[in-house]
Amino acid sequence: MKWMRRCLAALLLAGVGVIAALLVYRQLALPIAEGRLRVEGLRAGLQIERDAQGVPTIRATSIDDAWFGLGFVHAQDRLWQLETHRRIGAGRLAEAFGPRAVESDRFLRALGVRRAAQDQWEQAGPGVRAMLNAYAAGINAYLRGHLRARPPEFLLLGLQPEAWSPVDSLAWSTMMAWDLGGNWSTELLRMRLALTMPVGRIQQLLPPYPGEKPLATADYAALYRRLELGDGQLLQRAAVTDASGLPWQIESGVEGVGSNNWAVAGTRSVTGSPLLANDPHLKLSAPTLWYVARLEAPGLKVAGASVPGLPLIVLGQNERVAWGYTNTAPDVQDLYIERIDTGDPERYETPDGWAHFESVPETIRVKGAADVSFIARRTRHGPVLSDALPALQGLTGAGGPVPRYALALRWTALELDASDTLAAGLAFNLAGSVDEFLAASAQYMAPMQNMVVADAQHIGFVSAGRVPLRRPDNDLRGLVPAPGWDARYDWAGWLAPTATPRDRDPARGWIASANQRIHGPQYPHFISSEWAPPYRQQRIERLLAARPLHSLDSLASIQADLLSTATQRLLPFLRQAHSVHPLAPAAQHALEGFEGTMAAERAAPLIFMAWVRQLTWGLFADDLGEALFMEQMARRSFREALEGVLDRNDTSWCDDLGSPAVETCAEQVDAAFTRALDELQTAQGDDVSQWRWGQAHQARLEHRPFSSVPWLARWFELRSPVGGDAFTVNASRVSLRPDAGSGELYLGDHGAGLRALYDLGARKRSRFIHSSGQSGIVFSADYRNLNERWSRVEYLPLWGDGRPGRILELEPR
Repeated sequence: MKWMRRCLAALLLAGVGVIAALLVYRQLALPIAEGRLRVEGLRAGLQIERDAQGVPTIRATSIDDAWFGLGFVHAQDRLWQLETHRRIGAGRLAEAFGPRAVESDRFLRALGVRRAAQDQWEQAGPGVRAMLNAYAAGINAYLRGHLRARPPEFLLLGLQPEAWSPVDSLAWSTMMAWDLGGNWSTELLRMRLALTMPVGRIQQLLPPYPGEKPLATADYAALYRRLELGDGQLLQRAAVTDASGLPWQIESGVEGVGSNNWAVAGTRSVTGSPLLANDPHLKLSAPTLWYVARLEAPGLKVAGASVPGLPLIVLGQNERVAWGYTNTAPDVQDLYIERIDTGDPERYETPDGWAHFESVPETIRVKGAADVSFIARRTRHGPVLSDALPALQGLTGAGGPVPRYALALRWTALELDASDTLAAGLAFNLAGSVDEFLAASAQYMAPMQNMVVADAQHIGFVSAGRVPLRRPDNDLRGLVPAPGWDARYDWAGWLAPTATPRDRDPARGWIASANQRIHGPQYPHFISSEWAPPYRQQRIERLLAARPLHSLDSLASIQADLLSTATQRLLPFLRQAHSVHPLAPAAQHALEGFEGTMAAERAAPLIFMAWVRQLTWGLFADDLGEALFMEQMARRSFREALEGVLDRNDTSWCDDLGSPAVETCAEQVDAAFTRALDELQTAQGDDVSQWRWGQAHQARLEHRPFSSVPWLARWFELRSPVGGDAFTVNASRVSLRPDAGSGELYLGDHGAGLRALYDLGARKRSRFIHSSGQSGIVFSADYRNLNERWSRVEYLPLWGDGRPGRILELEPR
C-alpha cells in the first residue's frame, strides 16, 4: 500500500506541476500592458494606453512612431494572425500545416503575390517606405526583445515567429484585394457549364442584374467546342477552386462578401451634423480580421479599424472626417486560354506569333514530407493558374503528353502598385475634408471600394480603384475565359480615376451603398456584371427615407434590421406548398404572420431556409451534376436563378432529369417542403413550436487552423446564435452546403465582423463593435469579450469612455 500512496503522491505532485507550468505559461504568453519597456527602433517615447476592452490609444511624438506603435500592439495581441497573413502572402502554409496545404501554396506561388509585392516595394515612394518600415520595426521590436512566450498556436504546431518585412505588408494588401476583387471563379464556372449546356441556359442559372438583359456575347459554348477543349464531365466533377478543408481558402468572389455604408447629411440629422454608418461583411474569423486602435501624433489623430499586417486605420474617423467602405465587386480579372506550341511546349501563341513562357522555379517546403518543386509560369497576361490547379488538366484537349492549352489570369492587383493604395490610405487618415478625401482617392488602386465619407458640413461618395477598359470588339465581355492569341480580348488601358461613379451632397440628404449596381443605365463605362442583388440597398433606402431626421440610434436600428425582402419574394410559393408529412400543418401554422423577418428565436426562418435549400437542390443539382453543385453551394445560393424559375414556372428546370416523369414546379415545391420537414424533424425534434433559426444558424468565427480539429475547435472557435440571411441589412450569409468538418447546415460564415457609427458633430459619440475581441491569444480575457455584444448589435465608444486604462511606456533603447 505504501508504494501505491507514493505513486498517487507522485502523480498528484506531477499534476500540480503541470497546472503550475500552464499558469506560468499563460501569464508569460499574455502581453505586458503596464509599466515601462525599452525597445529597439523607436525614435522617441511612446505611450500605449489600453482601455477596459483592450483597445489601445497610441500616443507618439511623430507619425512614424505611431505606425511603430501600431505594429507593436499588433504583434502583442495578434501575433498568430500576423503569422498566417505572412504565410498566405508568401505561399508558405505547408511549412506549418503539412501536405494538406501544398495545393494552396502551389496556387499562391503560381499567382506570384510575393514576387509582385517585392517589385512594388522597390518602386514605393519615400512616404510609404517610411510608414512600412516603421510598422515592421514595431512588430520586430516586440519579437526580438519582448516576446516572453509564444502564443499556443506556435507551440502546438512547433513554429517560431519570423521577422516581419515591409514586403509582407504589401503582399497582404494584395491578398485583401484577392478576397474583394475576384470574379475569376465565376468565369471558370461559366466555362465549365458551357461544356455541357448552351449559353441561354447558363444565363438563367447566373442571371444578370434584376431588370437588365444578359450582356450580349458571342456563343462561347460553340467557341469552346471549336477549340476542342477537354472533357466537360471531368470539369464538372473536379472541385477546381474549392479549398474549404485547407487552412486557407484560395477561392475569391464568394457570395455574401459585401458590406453596407451610408451617410446622412446634417439637414437629415437630429444634431445638425452629418452621421455615417459602415458594416463590412467578410468571412468571420477568431480573432476577427479587425483590430480597433486610436493613434495620436503631431498632425495625426485617428481611430477605427486596422488590419494586422497593414499600417493605417483602414476604416474610421479622424478629427475632421469619417469614412467607410463597401465592396464594388468590379470585373478586374480576366482568364485567358493560352494555346501551347505542341512542337515546343515552352512557347504559347500571341497575336504577334509564338512567345516563350516566363518561368520561375518554386520549391514548397512541407512539414513532415518531402519538398515539392514546380515551375511557375507567366504569359503576357499573367500567371498560369492551370499549372497550380491539376483539375484544370481537363482543358488540355485530346491526345498526346503535351497540353494543348494553359489558363492564365490577368488581374489588376498584380500589375498596379499596392504601395499607391497604401499612400491613398495614409492620405485618408490625414484628410481634412470630404474634398481632400475624394482627391486622395484618385491614387487608390485595389481592391475597388465604394467609399462614403463625411465631414462636419458635407457628405460624399466615390468608387475608388482601377478598372480595366475592354475593347468594343471584345465579344466575350470578360464573362468567360477568352482566347489569349486574339488581340481583341486584351485590355485597352484603364478607366480614368476621375471617371468612376461618385456623388456629393445629393438633394435627398443621404448616400448609401450595399454592393448593388452603383450607377444608372446612362453611365458610359463597364464596371462589373457581378453586382449583388439590390435587396439590402432597397431596404436601407426605405429606412433612411422613413424618418425626416436621423440619430446614431436610428442608424443602429438599421444596422440591426433583419427583414429579408428576398424572403418575401419566395414566401408565396412556400405558403402554397402541400405535404403529407405529419408536421406540415404545424409548419404552415408557424409561417403564419411571417413577413420575412429572419429572427433567431423564430421557427419560420428555419422552415423557409430549409425549404429553399431543398428546392435549390431539386431544381439545379441534376443539371449541374452533384459534385459541381455541391462545390458551388459553398460560395453561392443560386437565389436569383431560383426566383426566375418560379416566376416563369419554368418546367425545363423543374423537371428532374433522373426520373422518367416530367415534374412540374409545383411538384418540386411540394417535394422540397416534405424533404425540409424530414430534415428539421431529425435536427430539432417533433415539436415545431420549439424549432429555432438561431439554433441552426450560428455565426461561426472560424479559427485557422484549429476549427478543423474538433477537440481544439471548442476552445479556439467562437459561435453565437444570430438571425438574418445574406439579404438582410444585418447580413449573415447562410451556407447551404453542409460544413466540411461537422456536417452542420446553415452556419453563418460571413457577416458584419465590424459595425461602426460616426458622429461628425461630436466625435465622442461615435461607436463601434467587432465580432470577437482585441486579443488573438485564446486564454486572454480579451479573446471573446466583444462577441456577445456584437451578436446583440450593441456598441462601445470609439474614442473611449474617458476612464483611465492600463499604460505601457515604450522608450528607445
